[in-house]
Amino acid sequence: MSFFDRMSNGWALGMTSLKTIWENKKLLVFPALSGIALVAVCLSFFGGAFAIFGRDFEAFFNRLEETNEILLYAILFAFYLVSYFIIVFFNVALVHCARLIFAGQEATIKEGLNYSGSRIVSIGSWAILAATVGVILKFLEDRLGWLGQIVIGIIGMVWSIATFFVVPILAYEDLGPIDALKRSGAMMKEKWGESIGANFSFGVFYLLGYFFIVIAAIALFFVHPILAIVSAVLAALLLHTVVSASKTVFIAATYNHMTDKPAGRFDDDQMLDSLFLVK
Repeated sequence: MSFFDRMSNGWALGMTSLKTIWENKKLLVFPALSGIALVAVCLSFFGGAFAIFGRDFEAFFNRLEETNEILLYAILFAFYLVSYFIIVFFNVALVHCARLIFAGQEATIKEGLNYSGSRIVSIGSWAILAATVGVILKFLEDRLGWLGQIVIGIIGMVWSIATFFVVPILAYEDLGPIDALKRSGAMMKEKWGESIGANFSFGVFYLLGYFFIVIAAIALFFVHPILAIVSAVLAALLLHTVVSASKTVFIAATYNHMTDKPAGRFDDDQMLDSLFLVK
């Protein structure tokens, strides 16, 4: 199968993910809750610091960076830890609801959240590992300058590939964070192919979405600037929520397919096999 055929299949799988979300709009609640929780975390960290130090907020962190880097990285670790925990927690809930839908069962928000709660130890353990990696990468970036940014970019790309299946693995396999990482990497090696096709489709969804958002914002700007800004922000948040949920559904379907579990309409499309090449 040619590269363009695989890109076409990737696009079809992306559209299938969107159709799944369209037919099960309740799944959008999970990335929405995740986003709200992340905003709350940011406000807690930075808003709390600003409330304590006021106008000296920036100066305090500058002094902290110069005099006590360990404390600064500890704060960063805590921020990463909470953020990763929130993201994975709601993604596990979404993956579980997607699996229920793939199997033809009824899925509820409560059921998804309850299931994530039952996997809280695995989620927390992974958040610790991810936060540790994040702090190490930040440390290297601070020390290596522009070279560090290149290194971080390469490591980040490898990390995203290696962790592709981590969320469903955390959801359904009793593995520690290191073993979950190894398992995810092994699954990618076992059936690695042009999954870039599907990822490319989600990137195109973002580009098309932002293109229309900008066009609409420009038109609304002549009506009222504030209306244009508010509408653009809300539309961007909705776009991110929809595409993020669709991508998670795609990951869930791919994992189910590779572990011989129902993958819903993805099984009907019979494209997952062509997306991954057995090595």
